[in-house]
Amino acid sequence: MTPDLKDKTCRDINLGSGRKYRYFSVPALEENGIGKVSRMPVSLRIVLESVLRNCDGKKVLWSHVESLANWQPNAPRETEIPFTVGRIVLNCAAGIPLLGDLTAVRSAMMRRGYPAEIVGPKVPVDMALDHTLTVDYNARPDALKLNTALDIRRNAERYRFVKWAMQAYGGVRLFPPGAGILHQLNLELLAPGYLEKDGICFPDTLVGTDSHTCMIAGLGTVGWGVGGIEAQAAVLGQPLFFLTPDVVGVHVSNRLREGVTATDLVLHVTEMMRKAKVVGKFVEFFGEGVATLSVPDRATIANMAVEYGATIGYFPVDEQTCSYLRQTGRTEETVQAAEKLYRAQGFFGAPKSGDIDYSGVIELDLSIVVPNLAGPKRPQDRIPLDGLKERFADVLAAPVAQGGYGKTPTAPADADETARKVRDGDVVIAAITSCTNTSNPGVMLTAGLVARNAVALGLRTKPWVKASLTPGSMVVSRYLEAAGLQGALDTLGFAVAGYSCATCVGASGPIDPELEEQIAARDVVACAVLSGNRNFEARIHPAVRASFLASPPLVVAFALTGRMDIDLLNEPLGTGTDGKPVYLSDIWPSSEELAEAQAIAANPEFYRETYAGDIAARDPNWKTIPQTTGKLYAWDEQSTYLKEPPFLAPEFLVSVLTPITGARALAILGDSVTTDHISPIGNIKASSPAGTYLGSLGVAPLDFNNFGARRMNHEVMVRGGFGNQRLSNRMVPGVEGGVTAHQPGGVTLSIYDASLRYKADNVPLIVVAGQEYGTGSARDWAAKATRLLGVRAIVAESFERIHRSNLVGMGVLPCQLAGGARTADLNLDGSERFDILGLGDDVELGQSLTLVIHRADGTSTQVPLILRLDTPVEVEYARSGGVMPYILSELTTEAERMRAAS
Repeated sequence: MTPDLKDKTCRDINLGSGRKYRYFSVPALEENGIGKVSRMPVSLRIVLESVLRNCDGKKVLWSHVESLANWQPNAPRETEIPFTVGRIVLNCAAGIPLLGDLTAVRSAMMRRGYPAEIVGPKVPVDMALDHTLTVDYNARPDALKLNTALDIRRNAERYRFVKWAMQAYGGVRLFPPGAGILHQLNLELLAPGYLEKDGICFPDTLVGTDSHTCMIAGLGTVGWGVGGIEAQAAVLGQPLFFLTPDVVGVHVSNRLREGVTATDLVLHVTEMMRKAKVVGKFVEFFGEGVATLSVPDRATIANMAVEYGATIGYFPVDEQTCSYLRQTGRTEETVQAAEKLYRAQGFFGAPKSGDIDYSGVIELDLSIVVPNLAGPKRPQDRIPLDGLKERFADVLAAPVAQGGYGKTPTAPADADETARKVRDGDVVIAAITSCTNTSNPGVMLTAGLVARNAVALGLRTKPWVKASLTPGSMVVSRYLEAAGLQGALDTLGFAVAGYSCATCVGASGPIDPELEEQIAARDVVACAVLSGNRNFEARIHPAVRASFLASPPLVVAFALTGRMDIDLLNEPLGTGTDGKPVYLSDIWPSSEELAEAQAIAANPEFYRETYAGDIAARDPNWKTIPQTTGKLYAWDEQSTYLKEPPFLAPEFLVSVLTPITGARALAILGDSVTTDHISPIGNIKASSPAGTYLGSLGVAPLDFNNFGARRMNHEVMVRGGFGNQRLSNRMVPGVEGGVTAHQPGGVTLSIYDASLRYKADNVPLIVVAGQEYGTGSARDWAAKATRLLGVRAIVAESFERIHRSNLVGMGVLPCQLAGGARTADLNLDGSERFDILGLGDDVELGQSLTLVIHRADGTSTQVPLILRLDTPVEVEYARSGGVMPYILSELTTEAERMRAAS
């Protein structure tokens, strides 16, 4: 390290109102001959500031600073960046297990004779309990109250653990159930504009345990989602290590046409970015068109970075950012201070064409975006609204092997809607749900205006449609009420059912039992339309086979039609009370109507009043949860919700970098296998291995809850591994669900039961898959369950970023087919045995391995692999057995150092 150079970058800054700080100047690096940082993408410069400020000569070296400052847009990516974030955000789905894992580490440290306090957050942490509520009740004025009460009852044991953790671990701010979802809280409240510590001020940076944490990049904050496994290290103050990325610039020009929503834009961008193959890259938006997009519009695009595969979709801080901070109730002093800091660092304003050296540039012309939706199975499968009817007919008739449903068109609907039979294309769920869209007043107010205009003309939601509204924050209700729009939404069934992720995360709740029976009996392709961000198979509801992402106003429109096989732009939605047909254009608000509603909604007092004080302390429901105390949690052996995590048992504290011989395939899978396929989040079926286990403990099926709620019980979660009812394992052709063919012999068993047999016989396991393995949520249990099932390695054509990292963190080796080879060309049927050669503690980054396939006929094939350990710290994780063993070792070393010093 050269401390004199670091010292030369330290400057004084007066942020006003007596706020005098020091800061580490990124432009000063270039002034001192270190890199051409003025040509670097803004998002990377903010990461560089963190590396510079945290350079300590131990984990963050001066060579890291120099390397990143000399970033080249198209150089080989072989250097890791130690990124120390300013704060952490946790959702409950991964956050509660993270606290459980920390508690396991704390227990292990105390057993070794060290103080409990050595294990705890070293950076500010915010946690929202936002993934728990299910839409059991809807379309009634007391839906919110009833769903909240059920949520508290179902999850009381988990919430008791959270309350214990709040007193055991300092530095965690909690938002109880009903306070809103993490991303919207982050946007509206948690993001402070800038951070300060020990007299040093710096840009806001973070990571979070929800993959859509990257939504905050719409506000100009560098942050993205990581798995809870990786987040443990960040919570304990460790740098996050990642390879220096490519940064793709998106040049934004012109402006959106009237009637085109931010949702339409983001689905357009998602399709475009997937085609551009930006997986694992930074994406940064620049150009004159950026200024036409509000922060909520930008956040909608940033939220979906996970869906287009990027680490982050970044919008630099500018005047729109400052305007949004003011609108959401931040003080004028804070806004001016943030602007002054970002200007001093050269981070303020969207770059113009030619200002920045990007790895590549993509053109985004806002004027060509049209109304659209995406589906029926993936968010990148965009469909222009005027092409939906034809596209739905095509996918309905297409063979299953080609991604269709293999159906013939059904008869037209009966005139009597109360007596009609359910048919292919019927919309049975219409949900204005959280995350991508409810943070955007523009689309929410448009939905309210569409509802108001529809009600005025006499239209109503079709009787077979389950409608629901679950805003991402209580502020949404404030402005919908103030604009006089919530009443019309209530009339159409969109009463507030909760402030939670709900349908977007699969917690859509039940549909009418008779309707569900009809769907199953007649093999109907029932549909859901939601304003969320994911529509993977079997995610939204078990009875729903086709799910479409759409803007909130279009969700309302489809609730009125009750079907997907319609041309919304040219066919009537229904008949008004005057007997005349009503078209979408008849109820779509004018720009003047929308502007009037937006003026009402842009009230900072809504935000100040909603977020005043300690929300948890004033929540009467949260007060009913008992408070326990102590440095260690008292695990109850009889609990079916909470068990001490097993990942520090002796068998996990060993290197996983040992040769794999005589392995069997637990599953052979195709392309785009999602973390929902690997670890379902929905309801637990009584007939499943997890249901059988809970039933054996005396738990009634009504109280099974869902996999998301049971994530602190590894016995339940491992039984759900690869248990999605739509999983297609090529070892059992023609069968869907969590089953496999146990070898030798080929007996069909559940994946869990097969894994037990292999374990008893000391047979190692692998999983073989195609492209984009692990898309979707940052779901830790997709990796944890894989490890507990005995899987040593995943052999795939390519991996999604977060899941690959999670696999490494759990000691499962991601092995990528080399040279563009395809899984299908390996001609596997599941009877084979496998060796993976070349593994050892001396592996290097990008290590070449060899997959040897021993076939049943006695022949063998050798296939080259690349070991996807991408950074030196990932090699250390693998040598240690995973992230938790690595953290335990690091903390032990630190504790011994402290003990020796004292």
